[in-house]
Amino acid sequence: MTVAVVRFGGSNCDRDAVRALEHLGIDCEIVWHADGLPDDPTGVVIPGGFSYGDYLRAGAMAARTPILAEVRAAAEAGTPVLGVCNGAQIGSESGLAPGAFTTNRSARFQCEPVRLRVENAETPWTAAFEPGDVIELPIAHGEGRFEIGDDGLEALRADDRVLFRYCDADGEATDAANPNGSKDNVAGVLGESDNVAVLMPHPERASLPDIGPTDGQGILRAFE
Repeated sequence: MTVAVVRFGGSNCDRDAVRALEHLGIDCEIVWHADGLPDDPTGVVIPGGFSYGDYLRAGAMAARTPILAEVRAAAEAGTPVLGVCNGAQIGSESGLAPGAFTTNRSARFQCEPVRLRVENAETPWTAAFEPGDVIELPIAHGEGRFEIGDDGLEALRADDRVLFRYCDADGEATDAANPNGSKDNVAGVLGESDNVAVLMPHPERASLPDIGPTDGQGILRAFE
């Protein structure tokens, strides 16, 4: 029984995810996408990177590989599934999560620390926090702007499926605190059930105390 970290051609955060999970004592392994998921995984991580060079659209090609059908089946069975950065794009492209992630408002790749406000603390991914908590994680993306239609956004709000919003140090979700122009400052959302989450910031890069903040640990503890 282990957490499967799915590797595609171009994934570059798979080892980061493994290191962060192992630091928390969580059993995990990297799984090459063509080999499929192991039997009865305890969780699935779709890591960041640039799967297949982000040709067509970010995450579009990886989302159409056979393993995503297995990931969707695991998610429907209640297995925790987390998509981070490119994994969030793959999650959106594959239908695991709503909305889409597209080119940053700046039209540039951005790599920097950002603050997030915890919107829903009653999920496996946010159980370590309180509503309104401000945490710090890094971003590293060129296509991180969350977009969704107005009706879709209202549905997310009504169902309390927004996990995090970009905010300032005081927890205000301002335009200045929104690094990529995401609609309604959305940084992470739930799938149809709360065992599935996608977010653009990197919790695995904020989990090891020797290299910086550790707010990401609270998110990864969903796999414990």
